[in-house]
This record gives sequence, C-alpha cells and structure tokens, in this order.
Amino acid sequence: MKRILSLLTVFTLLLTACEGPQGPPGFDGFDGQDGGIIVSSAFEIELDFDAANNYEFVEPYGFEVFPADVTLVYVLWETLSDGTEVWRALPQTVQFNDGNLVYNYDFTQTDVRFFLEGTTDFNTLDASYTQNQVFRVVVLPADNVGRVDYSDLNAVMEMYGITTFSKR
Repeated sequence: MKRILSLLTVFTLLLTACEGPQGPPGFDGFDGQDGGIIVSSAFEIELDFDAANNYEFVEPYGFEVFPADVTLVYVLWETLSDGTEVWRALPQTVQFNDGNLVYNYDFTQTDVRFFLEGTTDFNTLDASYTQNQVFRVVVLPADNVGRVDYSDLNAVMEMYGITTFSKR
C-alpha cells in the first residue's frame, strides 16, 4: 500500500510540475488591431406619415451593419420650454377616444422601417401626430447588449461615445 501511495505521489508531482512550450502570441485587440474599439453608428431622421406612403417609411442605413447588430429607435416626444429634448424609445402608444396610435419600427441588416399602427383612423389624426416626426436610430454591436438601459437615450449615447448625429 505504501508503494502505491509513493508512486501516486511521484506521478502527481511530475504531472503538475511539467510545463509545455509557450504558444504563439495572440492578437492584442479587435481584429488584431491593438486597442480596437467596437463603434456604434447613429443618425437622426425627420419623417412625414400619410396615406400616400401607407403610414410607413423605409430608410437604408448607409453604413455597414453586421448580422448580429441591434437597432434601437427613439422618437422626439417633446421639447421643453428651455429647449431640452425629451426622447422616448419605440414603440410608443398614444390613446384617443376612438382607439390608439402606435409609433413602431422594425429593422433588417440593410434598413430600418418606421411605421404607424393602431386602431384609430390615421386619416383623421392631427398633423402633429403624422408630420415632421423626428427619430434617432442607433445601431449597436450585439456583444454589448445587456450592459446599459436602452430605454434611456442619454445612457446609450454615453455608453457608446455618441456625441453627434448625422441628419438625413
């Protein structure tokens, strides 16, 4: 029994003390570039919704979007008396006596579609609900999803270092 324990001890020490050759050095950052940063893209767009465009609008991104990327859209909900803009994440619902109106969107790898849906008669809506609607579109790398509250536009902008938007 002592001999078996001695052999086990020797083999254990040998196996834990051995070290193989060092492998080749790895990359220093994203795509092999030292300090590479994953960047988000964003733009702002002003739209009119009417019967002629079926209360929807499709906008191509104009930049590369990867299959796993996620698109978020915010609507300019109001501007306060001091000029502060209040943004809300879509979808957003407005209630009327005859039904509701929903500002909504969907996206693909090539474009984002803004549209109205709901139970109210869109033809009877005041122009303030359908004309000159301003949206901010933010395309985020999916590997960062879950690290920030995406319902807060300011938090998203800060997380991804977004300071300006291109106008479309």
